[in-house]
Amino acid sequence: MAEHPFHVEVLAKLDPDETDAVALLAERSTEHDGVRPLSEHVSLHLRHGGDEGVRHLLAYGDGRGNLPHLAGYAHLDVTDEVAGSSAEVVVDPAWRRLGVGRLLVDAVRAETPDGRLRLWAHGESPAASGLAASLGFAKARELMQLRRSLSAPLPPAEVPAGVTVRAFVPAADDEAWVALNSVIFAQHPEQGAITHADLSRRLDEPWFDAAGFFLAEREGTLVGYHWTKVHGGQPIVHTHDAHGPHTHDAHGHEPLGEVYVVGVQPSERGTGLGTALILLGLHHLRSAGLLQAMLYVDADNTAAIAAYRRLGFTHWDSDVQFRSPM
Repeated sequence: MAEHPFHVEVLAKLDPDETDAVALLAERSTEHDGVRPLSEHVSLHLRHGGDEGVRHLLAYGDGRGNLPHLAGYAHLDVTDEVAGSSAEVVVDPAWRRLGVGRLLVDAVRAETPDGRLRLWAHGESPAASGLAASLGFAKARELMQLRRSLSAPLPPAEVPAGVTVRAFVPAADDEAWVALNSVIFAQHPEQGAITHADLSRRLDEPWFDAAGFFLAEREGTLVGYHWTKVHGGQPIVHTHDAHGPHTHDAHGHEPLGEVYVVGVQPSERGTGLGTALILLGLHHLRSAGLLQAMLYVDADNTAAIAAYRRLGFTHWDSDVQFRSPM
């Protein structure tokens, strides 16, 4: 450690150079580990300026010529007064096993208003689990990633009688979708909190395709939806790198379809609408030439997991949330 002194800066906002440095750090980690170290929510807010109540922690180490090198980054959200603060941490692969991760987690804990902290680790990483355990954190939640081949047979989508399905229309459908989503996911800590601003950010993303955003209506009222997504194939160009502009595929793999989010009005559950919407989305992704589809589901949602397994999905990986001791 004496050869690699580090210091942590805590910021409320990042400037463009800092934002690019964090993005490049995340890309290096993705390329090394094969999994993205930061959630979509965090990545979106990094690019769009961040939320109120968010703190950015940057760990710097001395580089060549004593120029600071970004060795690690932590994103801390202190806005949830009920569940407590949450954080995500990434360390540059070249600076691992030097104490940077522990330093950042300690700094994050010091920044939480009441000491309560939920820490996310993306992918089933023994290193992350070991660090969490050594700091007294316990596993609190598991978000499973399931995958399915789109080359395998897909049954037809059987939409319930009286229900019609159409594509999402930006602006015209925004308000109705946000309202329905908040009802469907009232008990979900992330999805149920989606706002108009959050929706707008996603609609502005290069991956957004209205043709893959299916809305189900009964007598003109929105009762369900399936929003699909395609990962990969969208290059990201950074203009603030010291070596000049360059391009990366931020996902490092062939395009991959996603059952991004599926929701069904409580009164429609049990009608088969959810399965029909999933199948419509999978057929859409396959027609786009994609070979695989993935989705995320909480490990304790046994009913949903069983339904997805019936559709041919199997476990691929998991994101794990650790909670600090009270």
